[in-house]
Amino acid sequence: MPTSSFFKFNPFVEAIAEKVHNLGSDQLRVALTNSAPSAANSVLTDITEISYTNCSSRLVTTTSSSQTSGTYSLVNADLVLTATGGSVGPFRYVVLYNDTAASKNLIGYYDYGASTTINDGETFTLDFASTTITIV
Repeated sequence: MPTSSFFKFNPFVEAIAEKVHNLGSDQLRVALTNSAPSAANSVLTDITEISYTNCSSRLVTTTSSSQTSGTYSLVNADLVLTATGGSVGPFRYVVLYNDTAASKNLIGYYDYGASTTINDGETFTLDFASTTITIV
């Protein structure tokens, strides 16, 4: 499984302050793209998504949302994407966004360093446990 780096979208911080996100209860989802996102992107329509015809559910399960001593922690269960009936991709970037927010506001994205395709019957695991989302 390829490794990735997480990058926060800059407008995410303002969206938190202006009550766009309730990360403890809103439904998060991932979008897949092969085009590099910009840190200035703010909503899903800023992203060029690939086709999801052969892709399993992209819904993210939040397991906990809490803060300790002023540090917020969002824990999401790993997400396994499966290709069925054909391939999914290519994609290099996995974008995390708030599917509950009216504008589908962006949170951050993972850069896997190279394009990948999930072939029919294969899976791709998004390891959220290794990511810390810091709000500054």
